[in-house]
Amino acid sequence: MLDKTANPTATSPAVRAFQAVGAIHSVESCGTVDGPGIRFVIFTQGCPLRCLYCHNPDCRHIEEGKVVSVDELIEEVQKYRSYMRFSGGGVTVTGGEPLMQPEFVREIFRRCKELDIHTVLDTSGYVQLNAAKPVLDYVDLVLLDIKSYNRALYEKVTKVSLEPTLKFAEYLKEINKPAWIRFVLVPHLTDNRENVEGLAQFVSTLTNVEKVEVLPFHQMGEYKWEQLGYEYELKNTQPPTPEEIEAVMEIFRSYGLPVQ
Repeated sequence: MLDKTANPTATSPAVRAFQAVGAIHSVESCGTVDGPGIRFVIFTQGCPLRCLYCHNPDCRHIEEGKVVSVDELIEEVQKYRSYMRFSGGGVTVTGGEPLMQPEFVREIFRRCKELDIHTVLDTSGYVQLNAAKPVLDYVDLVLLDIKSYNRALYEKVTKVSLEPTLKFAEYLKEINKPAWIRFVLVPHLTDNRENVEGLAQFVSTLTNVEKVEVLPFHQMGEYKWEQLGYEYELKNTQPPTPEEIEAVMEIFRSYGLPVQ
């Protein structure tokens, strides 16, 4: 990454070349669940969270990623522009945690905007705001994952503090950046009514939020945990029932929030 004292808007060839390389896990050429329309999805490598239900635990360590240039990624992105244009899609950068590599991600988005491609940032919001702000200049929509509203429960689920995410959410409101809030519903973990109501009440104060997505817990990533030698604590946890999902969605609706 660039030295933190560097000017994030610098455009000298040396700085631009340094910004234009980063570590990714993989790409998905025609994603349909990470923002509107058909999207080219870039999974960055590296994440500071250790979520109990993470389905990409192989994204944890940035040094294990594939080093690629922004030029390589944009060349690939342009192959799918017709799909994006027809469907109202674009490019989504997710992870891992994209904001662990802010200069790299900012350059991806800057290049996308030069090509008039819609951009989405999928993030936990666990980041220093000063690092995130230059990235957001080139972001059309933020998918903000808020794992829990109860502080102790959030730390149990993620192993990090909730506060940076709340500050990030408030900043998105301040700059009126369109956002979708994502909440993963895990039975007997995040489904406590007080926890859900606390989150719904907080989100209802964010005037920039376009909708809330309630994502049901699944065990699709369990095999990766086993392959990596990690202990998967939720092996006995079942996905929520349709009735449980609807009950949580209704809590968000009761606060005047559009829910998917």
